[in-house]
Amino acid sequence: MKASDYLSRDEVKHYTRRSDAVGLWLIFKSWLGIVAVFAMVALWTNPLTIALAILLLGGRQLGLSILMHEAGHKTLFKTQKLNEVLGQWLGAYPVLGDCDAYGASHREHHRLAGTDQDPDLPNYRKYPIAADSFRRKLLRDVTGQTGVRQLTSLLSGAGNRIMMRSGEGNSALRQGLIANAALLAVLWLCGATWLYLLWVAAYLTSYPLVARIRQVAEHGNVTALYEMDPRGNTRTTRANWLERLILCPNNVNFHIEHHLLPSVPLWQLENLHKELSARGFYEDYPDAVADGYWSVIKRVVPDFDRSATAAA
Repeated sequence: MKASDYLSRDEVKHYTRRSDAVGLWLIFKSWLGIVAVFAMVALWTNPLTIALAILLLGGRQLGLSILMHEAGHKTLFKTQKLNEVLGQWLGAYPVLGDCDAYGASHREHHRLAGTDQDPDLPNYRKYPIAADSFRRKLLRDVTGQTGVRQLTSLLSGAGNRIMMRSGEGNSALRQGLIANAALLAVLWLCGATWLYLLWVAAYLTSYPLVARIRQVAEHGNVTALYEMDPRGNTRTTRANWLERLILCPNNVNFHIEHHLLPSVPLWQLENLHKELSARGFYEDYPDAVADGYWSVIKRVVPDFDRSATAAA
């Protein structure tokens, strides 16, 4: 199965069109969301807004990592210099990532998805899993155990396992620390240095949590994990506004479409999904598209909702 089986050459050209203006808007919108979260806590400082801010910042950090992913594909901007500069400094470095290192290994994931050589396979091949096992994973995320382990691994040179593969390392750690120092400096100039602690708390807790759910949704317990057709080895999840805010920023939920045509910019993925749906692209794979992340969790952890009901 190829994209050309469902799309004409002109349509492929249309959907793979890149835009500097849209790339700039995506970066501006991502950082505007971060500023809004900081402003919320600064104006209404209480335990509820602090907890909400940590959750929302984890989603915003995931959004930056998706921009890193996009720049790694060279599709965030039409102008490659902007991918290399803005994609790094305003996408990857603030979350201690690296577009170049990530992009190199991620392209291997695309090439080998559906095979037992997929470098991302250890993250989802054991699904479905038992509810107790899944709860332990989530508990390690929200208590910071996962984040501390990943940060320690990054600082030791082994790589950031949230968005990078084991053994990749991170040659851009210095730039990442500079980017975070710049964020801290801006907050200091605003008289709210303490807000940076929320950024760190989110990086260690909610960011690993939402990144795990995103990753599992994309490839966990899919229709046919060892099939080359992306409708078999990948999942798209239709999401509501709250899920888009926290779990799947920047259209990352349209993952089958991304695997079908990795050169499609993220802002075109939803339109491509609608086009393919109208042409019956998913008809032979009814489980390839999920309606919401709760339905995905019930698929990758079949007894999760039953055990939760029993516990209540």
